[in-house]
Amino acid sequence: MVGVFHGHAHNRLCQLNWHPMYIKGMGHSEGEGCEHVFSASNELARSTRHASRFHRHQAIEQHFAFWNADKYEALTRFIRNHYREATQTVRTLTAKLAIVKEALKLTDDDFSRFIIEERAYLTSLKQHPQRDPLKVRYTQALDELEERRHAWNRAREAGNGALDGIAVGDYNAITLALKQAGARLDLAYAMLQNAEQMAGHLQLQLGIESRWEIGGPEYTRYKAQGVLGEYHEALDELERLVVMRLFELSKLSMLDTGNVIQSL
Repeated sequence: MVGVFHGHAHNRLCQLNWHPMYIKGMGHSEGEGCEHVFSASNELARSTRHASRFHRHQAIEQHFAFWNADKYEALTRFIRNHYREATQTVRTLTAKLAIVKEALKLTDDDFSRFIIEERAYLTSLKQHPQRDPLKVRYTQALDELEERRHAWNRAREAGNGALDGIAVGDYNAITLALKQAGARLDLAYAMLQNAEQMAGHLQLQLGIESRWEIGGPEYTRYKAQGVLGEYHEALDELERLVVMRLFELSKLSMLDTGNVIQSL
């Protein structure tokens, strides 16, 4: 069972399908009871690593015997604290939920419908249309082609003015300026040709008769898809870095809200 927070390292669709909060009859649960037990028993590894089989089993049995005794002793306090916390949470969230429902004109049935729609949406994302990524790449190729054209024009303008400011008769300076201008022109033209070939190749694969215009409807549509994809990739990377940082802090026994915020 995977806790909600671990959705950053797991996936949201699995949470929607299997988290107890979304399953009728199970109610809300953090889903990490076993993890707490395993975390406490991990200390046994250090003391039993080189022990005999008998002493290893003895240490494990004693550990869980004391664990059960401690938990049984604290059971009344545990139930009382969690009951008070649950009643306070229900009271607070019920009031907040009533405000949200009134403001957005929602009913209880709408929340179940939202879960169904989100599950259907995430399921549909498993199979991306095969042509869309190619069209997004085509818009990127058009952008690159436009950029190479501007670079080619700037190189030509620079080549035309390569001898400006050079004294007449200074053959070394003239030769160096012409050589640099020629190298810049050759490089700009080669890059322009490569961009032209890439755009043409993608256009042929997509079966597009006339090249899309930058700013046109098709270009704008798939350009927006590309930007949104980059945004989602950035969010995924941010989540990965946050979770990785939290793991690092947990190893240093610094995993609390204040330290996390200050370190980020």
